[in-house]
Amino acid sequence: MTRDLAFLSGVLHREADAETSLPSLAEIGLNYFVPYLLNRIAATWNADLAGELRKYDLTTPQMRALAVLGINSGLTINELSTLTVTEQSTMSRTLDTLEARGFVGRRPRASDLRVREVEITAAGREAFDAFWPVMFQHYEQMFRGIGEEEFSQFVAILQKVLRNIRLSDAE
Repeated sequence: MTRDLAFLSGVLHREADAETSLPSLAEIGLNYFVPYLLNRIAATWNADLAGELRKYDLTTPQMRALAVLGINSGLTINELSTLTVTEQSTMSRTLDTLEARGFVGRRPRASDLRVREVEITAAGREAFDAFWPVMFQHYEQMFRGIGEEEFSQFVAILQKVLRNIRLSDAE
């Protein structure tokens, strides 16, 4: 297996190539170890929003489900679990609660009556729309001082990383 460590050349204090040993985490440093940074960002984002969500009587999985269904209604529990980055069992319980509150409904898929699709209701859209300004304010704060070009590059890089992970999962 040939390693291309060029992306670390600005971080390591030695030549980063396939001929040298793997760099240690200490050599890379936590401030350059992207999974660590992503986890810190996600954990902080989730913690900040969790407090705000309580004011709207919503949980993080409920908000994620309403957000995704607001864009793409008619998903299965599996599809929704993937897109909301939520365990399927948690998503199933979340949907039970959302359905009891009248925020979502489930119906058989026309092409396969064994498959149930989840759809957002008008009440579910209203619940998410009420919370969206708070969520957008946190989103805007996250990117304060970051220009259009930096933002576009950042998103493009994240999309490449996600694609690389998916390719790795498929192998």
